[in-house]
Amino acid sequence: MNEEMNLDQSSLVHAWQQQLPDYLDSGDSVQVEADLGNPQGLRIHINASGRQFYSFDFECSYKDAREVSVQLVDVERDGVTVNERSDKIQELTEDYVRHLHECAQALHRVTKPN
Repeated sequence: MNEEMNLDQSSLVHAWQQQLPDYLDSGDSVQVEADLGNPQGLRIHINASGRQFYSFDFECSYKDAREVSVQLVDVERDGVTVNERSDKIQELTEDYVRHLHECAQALHRVTKPN
C-alpha cells in the first residue's frame, strides 16, 4: 500500500543532508539538493573517497513515503565523464544505490504520514 508523502522538499533535503553521511564511507562527501523538476525528488552528488577522484550524480525520487527510485545520472573522474559500464564503476554504483535505499528507509520516520 502506498503512503502519501507529508513532507515539503526543503525539509526532505535537510533530512537527507543530515542522515546520508551515516551510510557512506567516512571519506566520502555528499551534497543533497532539491530536484527542481520534481517536488518529490532529490539530486545527490557523492564525491567518493580515495585516490580515484570519482564523483557520482544520482536522481532520487520518492514513489511513496517509504520507497525511492534511484537513477545514476553521471559518473566523473577528476571532472571528466567516465564509462559507467566498467566493473569498478558498476560496483561503486551498486553500493551507493544500496546506501541511498537504506537512507530512505531510515528516513521513513520523517516521511511517513502523521
